[in-house]
Amino acid sequence: MGRIRVLSDNVANKIAAGEVVERPASVVKELLENSLDAGATEFRLDVEAGGRRLMRLADNGMGMMRDDALLAFERHATSKLSDVKDLLSIATLGFRGEALPSIASVSRLLLETRAREDSVGTVVEIAGGKILKCEDVALAGGTIITVRDLFFNVPARKKFLRSEQTEIAHIASLITHYSLAHPDKSFLLRHNNAELLNVTPVATQRERVYQVFGTQMVEDLIDLGDRSKDLPAPADEPDLTPRRFRLRGFVSGPHVQKLNRNAIYLFVNGRLIRDRLLMHAITSAYHNLMPPACYPFALLFLDCDLEEVDVNVHPSKTEIRFRHGSMAHDFVRDTVREILIAQRPVSSLPLRPSPQPGAALPYSEFTQRIENMSLPESAVPDAASFGGAYPTGGLTSATAPGLATEDPASLPEFVLRRPQSPAPRFDFGGFNLQQEGSPAAHSPAFAPKLTAPDTHGPLFPDAAMPAPESLEALRDLRPLGQIHDSFIIAAGRDGLWIIDQHVAHERILFEQVLASRSRGTVETQGLLMPLVIQLTPAQQIEYARIADELNSLGFDTEPFGNRTIAVKSAPAGIGPADIEKVIFEILEIAEHELRKASLDDLRRGMAASIACRAAIKINMKLDPAKMDWLLRALAATSSPMSCPHGRPIALRYATRDILKSFHRI
Repeated sequence: MGRIRVLSDNVANKIAAGEVVERPASVVKELLENSLDAGATEFRLDVEAGGRRLMRLADNGMGMMRDDALLAFERHATSKLSDVKDLLSIATLGFRGEALPSIASVSRLLLETRAREDSVGTVVEIAGGKILKCEDVALAGGTIITVRDLFFNVPARKKFLRSEQTEIAHIASLITHYSLAHPDKSFLLRHNNAELLNVTPVATQRERVYQVFGTQMVEDLIDLGDRSKDLPAPADEPDLTPRRFRLRGFVSGPHVQKLNRNAIYLFVNGRLIRDRLLMHAITSAYHNLMPPACYPFALLFLDCDLEEVDVNVHPSKTEIRFRHGSMAHDFVRDTVREILIAQRPVSSLPLRPSPQPGAALPYSEFTQRIENMSLPESAVPDAASFGGAYPTGGLTSATAPGLATEDPASLPEFVLRRPQSPAPRFDFGGFNLQQEGSPAAHSPAFAPKLTAPDTHGPLFPDAAMPAPESLEALRDLRPLGQIHDSFIIAAGRDGLWIIDQHVAHERILFEQVLASRSRGTVETQGLLMPLVIQLTPAQQIEYARIADELNSLGFDTEPFGNRTIAVKSAPAGIGPADIEKVIFEILEIAEHELRKASLDDLRRGMAASIACRAAIKINMKLDPAKMDWLLRALAATSSPMSCPHGRPIALRYATRDILKSFHRI
């Protein structure tokens, strides 16, 4: 008798379940995507014990007829594919027909559904892959799927489930993702009868972000708008039709720094995905704007031709493959970086929570004048642009005490509290922070303007969303002095600023080095005697690869024997003692990093090393003229928000925050 045999359907279904059903969140994902494909606009998910005991999803989609309800539990039975050519242009979230039979084979499942055109509904009950009953009952339109006792017949798989808090965190993160992708639909998530997420339909994506994350996150986000681009097809393609890519969504400024990638939400043609290519594009966009170990908040929706994406590469359908990956990568990277450079967002000083209101403080004449100021109509945005009022709902911590005990790294990146109304924002024109008698104190730019203020928003918090500040204010700053001969203190129209003099000068020199290199006008300084540097074997290999780039940046080097190079000249501004250090910094970049990085990234890394060594150091006293020049030169750079290594350059203590700290407002 032969050794090869055909597995039974029961075993085959459990094997398939092992690929599709990894944890309770996998079940929710498959059910939710089926509901979205069915045209549902309302979703209610009830979960018990992190999904181990119960998961019930109710929707108002098109529902199913009796015959379809039974066929849905046959393997590879689907209404979304009819021909092999359809695999080349998949427009639906589900398409394989494996989800329902796989889930039913490892749980106790109850399906209640009624098609819109039928007068009665159908109930199908399955346990461990076996149909127990199928009958007609009176039901409302839509579908309700109840999954109980997940992995009850596969104890080995059940042991690998994590804690209840971890499993519900994965489910909550999944629902959060899809609620962000579909602002026109309502989502309700309840765990152990406690409401975790409740969002109602809104008109814009920004409103949905506010519903989920609250006011502070909305203030930190930069809207990409709706950007599209037609990219020419590669020359070796038989079809030379241009490929169209479209990107929309939000990204945070470089000052918002997360410790993991959990705050990056990616959707391609409406599908939630985890893609290394796009993740690398986002991190590349923040290159030199954010420290390497930090990540931004990003909610991105990339749309492209269906033929450009292959979604049939992983059983869970969370991984995709682009036909022209470099096109998608460069489009996302360039679009995000352009908007970051254009916005130039500023970092604010973190403030302690305000004390609870107690006895009313007496009004000063200054405070009364502020509160009695009249605002021009143009200063108050139309409330209708934000739906007339802020949406209600969101996440609450009082109703989700279990999540508070979980490791924060495993929790989804949303705020477990009901969002508050934004605090009012004020701009008092030229409120002067200089001492009386100082030269800048009498400057017209700092003259008080209390009668006709240039406001950033209304006095009433419910009128409109406040606009984020920008580093455009740098050009109007007036230096006041230094702290420890390391940080410049400056006053501006919008408050008090602290600038790190070393990284500010580093940013200036970094852009100058790149500009000089592109023009071919790098300033160099010749050495009286060539500097001979001994290299390790690995460094010798690196030097051979980047020797031309070193020379283009102002280093005149040549081999000088075995594993030795001679440096005849170096970029102007680098002290003789730092030349060898800069060479080693460049050569000591790990080999695998160089091979993965583009030539542009390599040049920027080399320029960053040169700028860091040539920049003004800390503990260096500067006279007022040098401080003023540094601020003007910083304002003229393309990215004054952070140094080439990603550290922040300037922090702002807003005038409103100063007044609030002194209980003036």
